[in-house]
Amino acid sequence: MVKRFFLSAMLVFLSLLLSGCFVSKGTYLRKEDEAVTLSKELSSLQQKHQELTTENAGLRAELTKVRDEATGLVKDKEKLTADVQELEKVLQTKTDSLSQSVADLRQKVVDLQGENAKLKEEISSTQKAKEEKVREVSKTFEDLLDRMKGEISQGQVTISELKGKLTVNMVDAILFDSGKAEVKLAGMEVLKKVVDILKDVKDRAIRIEGHTDNVQIVGNLTKRFPSNWELSAARAINVARYLQGQGVDPEVLSAVAHGEYRPVASNDTEEGKARNRRIEIILVPKDAP
Repeated sequence: MVKRFFLSAMLVFLSLLLSGCFVSKGTYLRKEDEAVTLSKELSSLQQKHQELTTENAGLRAELTKVRDEATGLVKDKEKLTADVQELEKVLQTKTDSLSQSVADLRQKVVDLQGENAKLKEEISSTQKAKEEKVREVSKTFEDLLDRMKGEISQGQVTISELKGKLTVNMVDAILFDSGKAEVKLAGMEVLKKVVDILKDVKDRAIRIEGHTDNVQIVGNLTKRFPSNWELSAARAINVARYLQGQGVDPEVLSAVAHGEYRPVASNDTEEGKARNRRIEIILVPKDAP
């Protein structure tokens, strides 16, 4: 449009010159050169304008893209911020949970330490009690050895101590007549030697065990003792009754019959049979089987 306007202006100008205006030829040529120059400059400006317009459109497109990207980045940032906040909440929850667990474990450790201390005290106390009982059993053992030196030297009595178990083994001949279950006078004299020691026993069980050899009971005696079971039981019970009558606490007494079934020697010899016919007075812990 500008070019057309310029050309129209030139035509008007030329018409004025031709219609009688007195303009020199030099002036005309100069103006014509200026017009050509202006035309070229206009064309260059138009091209530059087109280039700038194209560049502006590209820049606008780039700006839109950048804005879109910026909007996306903002959204990404918001999402990332939300994710970080959520992660912080999760971490805080786990931290709180772990802190509580640590606190609970510390308390458990404290409780266990206290419990261990109590157990150590109980163990120490129990150990001391056991040691005291062992000393008591050992003293009882020594007292019995001292009181029954004569019977021990004659082989009528043996006394042993093993792991807190004290056993006074008496051959039946010093306590009973053959085939009888009543304690004879000589036997009572022997039992009296242990009464003063046994009647003070409170924390031990006193088990009276009756034993026989393997010779079966025959004749009229079977009416009273059908087998060695009954004979060993009657003898053990009578010894227990005698000890009770002499002041031994019946709550710690028990009578057990083994008959011929727990021999300590062979029944093939008279000596072995004599050893098997016996009464055992056994001191054991009250909770022992």
